[in-house]
Amino acid sequence: MKFEKIAFAASPSDGAQEAVKLLEAEYEGVSIDEADVIVAIGGDGFMLQTMHLHMDKHVPIYGLHKGSVGFLMNRFSSEALHQRLDEAEMATLHPLRMKARTDSGALLQLHAINEVSMLRQTRQAAKLCISVDGVVRIEEMICDGVLLATPAGSTAYNLSANGPILPLRAGVLALTPISPFRPRRWPGALVPNTVQVRVEILEHHKRPVAAVADSTEVRDVIQVDICEDLEVDINVLFDPDHGLEERVMREQFVK
Repeated sequence: MKFEKIAFAASPSDGAQEAVKLLEAEYEGVSIDEADVIVAIGGDGFMLQTMHLHMDKHVPIYGLHKGSVGFLMNRFSSEALHQRLDEAEMATLHPLRMKARTDSGALLQLHAINEVSMLRQTRQAAKLCISVDGVVRIEEMICDGVLLATPAGSTAYNLSANGPILPLRAGVLALTPISPFRPRRWPGALVPNTVQVRVEILEHHKRPVAAVADSTEVRDVIQVDICEDLEVDINVLFDPDHGLEERVMREQFVK
């Protein structure tokens, strides 16, 4: 695939700003609206921000690592950028769609590329009821929260909460508890990526809960519905032999 029109985007960090100046001096950049590829310079947080910001443009995104975490990024180099882009492999991601209803009656819809998490807002543990495709699977879970992660996001917050790493083509999502008290030994579940997960907040006035789609928080939710949005494609480019599927596989064998 040939990419002629490159748009550059960089995080505000000093390293990323220096890097984008170097690239812009060597390669002619265009605006996002004109581009057939976006080169994002920074870390994973900036890469996620770029994907969210330009999700509706259907333009592939190629990340160059100049941040603290670079799971979604490629090694930074200013050399042979056009060749690297032409040889890159594409991974197509589908985000989660979250519909969150709040205590005030508002209904908000957001996308999440990594995970949707429900988190307690106060010192008191949350009480949650979890359903999958209309069937109640856990009537009451007392916990700090619960999250639903995509395969691409399974190596992020999900992994730190002791959730499983998911191969990219597994066709499943990880439903992972966060510090569960009861049921105490519930390890979480793998659910097909075709289902809808509903989390109802029990005693929501006494035990308020926030729903977070990647980095966007909705507070005082009373019910959250989550499913994979198969109508949205996010195309991410990776250098050959270092694609996202290989990175996810490799993470499963890290000691």
